[in-house]
Amino acid sequence: MPHATTRQRIMLELAQNRKSENGTPQSIPSYFSCNCFNDRVMRERLPKEVYKKLRATIQRGEKLDMSIADTVAHAMKEWALSKGVSHFCHWFQPQTGLTAEKHDAFIEVDEEGAVIERFRGEQLVQGEPDASSFPSGGMRSTFEARGYTMWDPSSPAFIIEGPRTNILCIPSVFISYTGEALDKKTPLLRSMESLSQAALRVLRIFGNSVATRVITTAGTEQEYFLIDKAFFNLRPDLRSTGRTLLGAMPPKGQQMEDHYFGSIKERVLAFMQDTEIELYKLGVPVKTRHNEVAPNQFEMAPIFADANVATDRNHLTMEVMKKVADRHGLALLLHEKPFAGVNGSGKHNNWSLSDSEGNNLLEPGKTPEENLQFLVFLAAVLRAVYYYGDLLRASIASANNDHRLGANEAPPAIMSVFLGTQLSAILDAIKSGRAAKITEEYIIDLGVSKLPAILRDYTDRNRTSPFAFTGNKFEFRAIGSSASVSLPNVILNAAVADSLEIIVAEIEKELGKQGDFNTVVMQVVRKHIRESESIRFDGNNYSIEWEQEAARRNLPNIKNTAYALDALVAPKNVEMLTRQRVFTIGEIESRYHTKLEQYIKTLEIEADTLLHMINLMVIPAAIAYQAQLVGAIRGLRDLAELAGEVSCSGEVALLKQVTNAIEVLRSKGEELIRALDKVDGIDDASRKAKFIADHIVPLMSGLRKPADELEHIVADDLWPLPRYSEMLFMI
Repeated sequence: MPHATTRQRIMLELAQNRKSENGTPQSIPSYFSCNCFNDRVMRERLPKEVYKKLRATIQRGEKLDMSIADTVAHAMKEWALSKGVSHFCHWFQPQTGLTAEKHDAFIEVDEEGAVIERFRGEQLVQGEPDASSFPSGGMRSTFEARGYTMWDPSSPAFIIEGPRTNILCIPSVFISYTGEALDKKTPLLRSMESLSQAALRVLRIFGNSVATRVITTAGTEQEYFLIDKAFFNLRPDLRSTGRTLLGAMPPKGQQMEDHYFGSIKERVLAFMQDTEIELYKLGVPVKTRHNEVAPNQFEMAPIFADANVATDRNHLTMEVMKKVADRHGLALLLHEKPFAGVNGSGKHNNWSLSDSEGNNLLEPGKTPEENLQFLVFLAAVLRAVYYYGDLLRASIASANNDHRLGANEAPPAIMSVFLGTQLSAILDAIKSGRAAKITEEYIIDLGVSKLPAILRDYTDRNRTSPFAFTGNKFEFRAIGSSASVSLPNVILNAAVADSLEIIVAEIEKELGKQGDFNTVVMQVVRKHIRESESIRFDGNNYSIEWEQEAARRNLPNIKNTAYALDALVAPKNVEMLTRQRVFTIGEIESRYHTKLEQYIKTLEIEADTLLHMINLMVIPAAIAYQAQLVGAIRGLRDLAELAGEVSCSGEVALLKQVTNAIEVLRSKGEELIRALDKVDGIDDASRKAKFIADHIVPLMSGLRKPADELEHIVADDLWPLPRYSEMLFMI
C-alpha cells in the first residue's frame, strides 16, 4: 500500500475516535498487591519464627538466616501456584539499564519419572545466568561466562501475568563468578548501607540511641510520550532509536501552553487506568497522573519507598506501561527527546532520609534555624553536591539525555542546589555569624470567605534547578526518562555519606577541645556552608546569565556525555567511591567503559538510521516531487508556446529549491559516511566518544536541516513519514 494511503488510513481511523471498553470498577484496596509476596502474605504463610527472622533481614538489615530459605521458598511456591504460576525467575538489572530474567519451571522429575513441582531454598537464594553476554566493561568475556544472581529479600517478589501461565519474579542482584557487581542494584544496596552508617553517627551525637537504621527513600516521577502505534511503525527512527531523527516543526507545537494539566483524552485515560490496575496488582502505589507540557506527553508518579524498592518499581512501571500501551494500539516513548522543538522527558528523583522510627531527617521543622540536626544533614548534602557535582553530572549522562539537558524544559548540565528564600536567608545568616530568627508560619489568605486559608511551604518551586529542596526532600530533576535511577542514587548516597562522616569527625574533634555542643556544631556547619556557597542558586537556571555566573564560580558545565563521563574515573571521585565501599576500582572502570560503549553505539545506530532514511525515503520522495515539477514546468512552457504569456517562474524556483536540497543531502550524507569511517579507526573508547560528540553529532544535525526543509516543500501525498502534526496531535 502506498505511504500516503497508509498515513491517510491511519488518520481516518483516528478521526473515527477509537473507544476503549469500560471495565467494571473495583475498589483499589480489594486487589492492591494481589500479585505481590508482601508482608501480609508472608505473615499469613510463614511459620511465626521464620517470619520474624525474614522480617529482621528486611527491616533491620540483618544478614539472611540461610536455615529459613527452604521454608520461605516452599511458601512462596505454594502462593505462586495458587496464582497460576508455572515458572520462576531471578529478576535483575544488568548494566543495559533494563531488566533481565531467565525463566525456570517449578517442575522436577523424581526417581520414578513422575513430574513434581518443587522450589528449593537454594533456587530462591541463588541463580546462575550467563554473565558474558551482558555489558561488563571488560570484567567478563565470552570464556568467563559464569555469573550469579542472589535474592534481595528487601524487595518483594511479584507475579507477572503471562498470556498462558504466570511468572514469579524474584528481585535479585547480579554478580560475577569472582564477586564483582555486574548490575545496578548491588552498588545501590551498598550505598544505602554506607549512608545509613554515616547518618547513624550523626543521630548518636545528637543523643538518639533508639534508631537502628537510616533509610534512603525515593519517589520517581516518570514522564513519557504516547503516539499511535501505526505512526510509530512507519518511522524507522522511532523503531530503532526511540527518537525522531527527522521532522519539521508543525505550525502548532506547545506554544499555546494548553496541554499541561489539561483534560485527559479518553483513549489516554483508558491506557492510564489499565496501567494503574496492573501496577496496583504488583504493589506499586501509583498516586499521580496528568498531562505534561508537550502535546501527547504525560506523567505518572508513585508514593515514595525505600530507594532500592523505588528503583525496582520504576523499572516495573516502565515495563508495564510498554505492555499496556501496545494493547491499546499505542507506542510508549521513553526517550528523553523524541521530538525536536518540544519538551523532552525526565524522571524527577525525590530523595530523602528517614530513620527506623519514621522520622524524616530532612524535615526542617517549624524553626529550621534552631534545628541543628537538620542543618548538619543539609550542610552534608550541600557539601556533597559541591565536591561531587561532576560525578552527579556523570551519573545522569547519556546520548539521549544530551538532547534534553540545558534545553528550555530541563535543568542545565551545571549542578547547583535550590533552597528557596527562607532557607537561603538562614544559611546566609549562619555564614555571617548573625542570629537567624526569620522563620514563621506564613498563611496565605485569599480574602474570599468561601476559600480556606492555607499554610505556605518553606520553599517555593524552582523547575529550572537540577537539584531542588522541596520541603522535606531533594528533587534531583536531571535524570533522563529512560534511565534507571540507580546510579544517580548511588552517587548521591555515597557523596552524602562521605560528607556526613567528615562533618561528624570534625564535630567530634572540636568537642574534645571545648564542651559546648551547640557552639561546636554551629561552627562546623558554618564552615561547610561557607565552603559550598557557590553551588547554591535560587534563580533561573536556564538563563545565559546563570551560565556566565556559574563560570565565575568555577562550576563545571559539561554539555555532552563523552566529556562528562571522565568524572567517573577522576582520582578524587574514585577515592571517595572506594572509601565508601560502593564500588571497587574495577567496578568503577567497568561502568565507565560500559557507558562509553553505550554512548558510541547509540550514536552509531542513530547515524546509520539517519542515512538509511535520507537515502531510501527522503531523497526518493524529493526526486518524485522533482519529477512532478519538471512535468509541470514542461506543460506550462508548452502552453506558453500555444497561448503566450504563461509564467512558470514560481515552479522553476521551487524546482531549484528541491534540487539544491537533494544535492545538499547527498553531499552532507557523504561527509557523514567519511566521518563514520574515521570512527572505526579509533581504538580508544574515550577518544572515539569525543570524536563522535565533536564531529558526528554536528554532522547529523547538518544533515537533518535540509531534510526538514524538504518536508515543508514536498507534496503531502509523496512524503513517506508521519509528520509531527500527526504524531503529536492525533491519538
